[in-house]
Amino acid sequence: MATGSNLSFVLNKPNDVTFEEKPVPAIRSPKHVLVAINYTGICGSDVHYWVHGAIGHFVVKEPMVLGHESAGTVVEVGSDVKTLRVGDRVALEPGYPCRHCGNCLSGHYNLCPDMAFAATPPYDGTLTGYWTAPADFCYKLPPAVSLQEGALIEPLAVGVHIVRQANVTPGQSVVIMGAGPVGLLCAAVARAFGATKVVQVDIVQSKLDFAREFAATHTYISQRVSPEENARNIIELADLGAGADVVIDASGAEPSIQASLHVVRVGGTYVQGGMGKSDITFPIMALCLKEVTAKGSFRYGSGDYKLAIELVAAGLVDVKKLVNGVVPFGQAEDAFKKVKEGQVIKILIAGPNEKDVVVTEAKEEPKAEVAAEEPKEEAVAEAPRAEEAPKAEEAPKVEEPKVEEPKAEEAPKTEEAPKVEEPKVEEPKVETAEAPKVEAGVEEPKPAAEEPKAEEAPKEATKEFTCC
Repeated sequence: MATGSNLSFVLNKPNDVTFEEKPVPAIRSPKHVLVAINYTGICGSDVHYWVHGAIGHFVVKEPMVLGHESAGTVVEVGSDVKTLRVGDRVALEPGYPCRHCGNCLSGHYNLCPDMAFAATPPYDGTLTGYWTAPADFCYKLPPAVSLQEGALIEPLAVGVHIVRQANVTPGQSVVIMGAGPVGLLCAAVARAFGATKVVQVDIVQSKLDFAREFAATHTYISQRVSPEENARNIIELADLGAGADVVIDASGAEPSIQASLHVVRVGGTYVQGGMGKSDITFPIMALCLKEVTAKGSFRYGSGDYKLAIELVAAGLVDVKKLVNGVVPFGQAEDAFKKVKEGQVIKILIAGPNEKDVVVTEAKEEPKAEVAAEEPKEEAVAEAPRAEEAPKAEEAPKVEEPKVEEPKAEEAPKTEEAPKVEEPKVEEPKVETAEAPKVEAGVEEPKPAAEEPKAEEAPKEATKEFTCC
């Protein structure tokens, strides 16, 4: 039974949040459970709603509780629940489909048009004391997986879905555009799936330094040159021969999407996991002539959460490395600010009833030179469905084998790239939805190949958001 507080972190309107005590929700179905929330991560979509009050046609019209990356402890079970019992620790899958439409019945419930997704208007999220959910969308955590790791299963499931969409197999080479949280997790999943070369691309050196320690075998800092030239540089750096078997865009940035189609080999696979501008200039000729298999990826689907938990339990993906800090519930707004400013990769907020919180200071990411102006957040197809194509929340992202390869630092530095008469202009970054710069409303970057006009001052890069 629930005996604690149901204090909730509520968004009233853009940049206006409050803490409100709400009634403890009642179990309304014999197949549901009541969960006390222990830890919640912050997604780019949460930050985007906080700053802008909307994502596409999903507009916050009434106060809404934020958050959807959570883990908690079961405190009450419905009369028909056989798989869980009071005291079980669970990772929460925060979207509930109708179970009856064609997409649901075909196994693609992530594409359900009637999906009720946490912290997507008009539904409240999980930054609260207690949460009710269908028992089959609450995944029991094995002893080897902590509650804090459980709060990171949601973004990992996004990565798992993306990698599964790409059908990554042992021995393949994979290039991932963007080193945000989802891009990093895609790299880890790809390694777990047996990819022997995993190249992480970004415009921020500090992100790439972390990526090399986390899962990537190679890193490349995108230059202020044409997409074709960046593609040639990546292929040469990682000795990819005719190109990469698989290319995943986890940034949503136009220049990285353009370069992706030039990096992938003939007959290879391209998966769009990042969300950015609704319309971009796309190298359709490269797609056609190479007969590339192209797919979208939206949130996560059947089996993705289960596999994500197994990858963590087996030690194949170390999600703890992504966590920069843990804060008490009362510091939730400060945590959102750190994510918005790109100070952290991931920060966890303890639930309002969490007693044994080991508070750790969120360590700021080192300020590094960037190769171009970068979006503050990461956009990964996990957000509320608007005009975006269905996503993967995140496909099977897992991988392992280590290969000694040239270090990212050997890649040319961005500032030295353009040898032109015209003034230096920062270009948009190739990023992933959510590394040091984590999800939130974002401005869109300009194509890398675009030549700046001498008389114009450089424009700010647009931000991307990691939506769930």
